[in-house]
Amino acid sequence: MASPTDPSTAGHPPAPVEPPAPRPRPDALLVAAHVELASLLALLANLATVHAPAVSSLLGPTHGCAYVFVCGAAVRAGGGARTRAAALALVPGVGGLLSRRHLTHHLTHHLTGRRTSRPAPRQAPPPL
Repeated sequence: MASPTDPSTAGHPPAPVEPPAPRPRPDALLVAAHVELASLLALLANLATVHAPAVSSLLGPTHGCAYVFVCGAAVRAGGGARTRAAALALVPGVGGLLSRRHLTHHLTHHLTGRRTSRPAPRQAPPPL
């Protein structure tokens, strides 16, 4: 390591310090979709077992808010995938996950120009 009195660094500005790379933020639609699914499963488990009113009063509004948030986030999604993403978001429980998957595939296809959901066509065997 060069010291401030090192003659090899005299007259040179200090090397710029690069900021750390930003960590990816979690996608709001993905987080809400997981909250919606988890709260629905917990509500159904509560209904099938002890049916505690306290659990229902906590998880019912949580599931409802997550459901509305998923629907709104899917409607706000841009591009030509908006209609199908919004329709998929209406499916209770897994709609948010389906909607995000559709949006991700649509965006990947739009950016790369290739389809991601269909395999490449098979080549015909050479004639004998």
